[in-house]
Amino acid sequence: MGPAIEASGGSAGNTAAGVASFGGRAAFFGKVSNDALGKIYAHDMHAQGVAFDTRPLDGEPPTARSMIFVTPDGERSMNTYLGACVELGPEDVEADKASGAAVTYFEGYLWDPPRAKEAFRQTAKFAHAAGREVSMTLSDSFCVDRYRDEFLDLMRSGTVDIVFANSHEIKSLYQTASFDEALAQIRRDCKIAIVTRSEKGSVIVRGHETVTIEATRIRELVDTTGAGDLYAAGFLYGYTQGRGLKQCGDLGSLAAGLVIQQIGPRPRQNLRREAEQAGLI
Repeated sequence: MGPAIEASGGSAGNTAAGVASFGGRAAFFGKVSNDALGKIYAHDMHAQGVAFDTRPLDGEPPTARSMIFVTPDGERSMNTYLGACVELGPEDVEADKASGAAVTYFEGYLWDPPRAKEAFRQTAKFAHAAGREVSMTLSDSFCVDRYRDEFLDLMRSGTVDIVFANSHEIKSLYQTASFDEALAQIRRDCKIAIVTRSEKGSVIVRGHETVTIEATRIRELVDTTGAGDLYAAGFLYGYTQGRGLKQCGDLGSLAAGLVIQQIGPRPRQNLRREAEQAGLI
């Protein structure tokens, strides 16, 4: 690996940072170690305006990191060490934040460590007990392959209300090569489903309602890292502000379009300012 750019990341962390950049209030539960990378990560979250109060891990394992190789077409290959991430557990759930958030969001990657799974279920209970909503991203096709039945149960049982996925993940979830068939099935399985389709934009379904969102026009595709995370940030910001599905999708598309034109998983621009200039808020 040649010279690199270091940046704080993590799927749900990117989404929380994006919500804050839009001007929303965001809190993050995630485990880092009390080491140099962990302190940098905490600093970056706080500097973005995200409430991040999870107690760091003392000692081993160290803070997670991922080496990401980006090819000229903007696609990326990741070599990830999970480190302290796997130590997140139910004791790290802050009940007041879980019950106070309009929408709780979790990443499918969290389903690998058993204790993190417990933490999510506990957070969802707090959220639903307070009349709030719970959302998830399927994260990765391999993640879906490993936990297909559990993810479907989360949706069908009502544990998860809002689902984010891309076209590959949704087809993997329903084990079909047909996008339309997969979309028809997820429409029945959750309250709202948002499916991103790269340059084809995205589709949002809620009951019998279907909203199609165009992709943001870009000058150059540089790095697709963080695209789905930032789309979720824009959508959730709009949704928690009471905006319609079309505007929520447009905000998501804007944020994703900005992040893929640079190296790194979080836009350097102020997303609220960009949205105001685009006439979206």
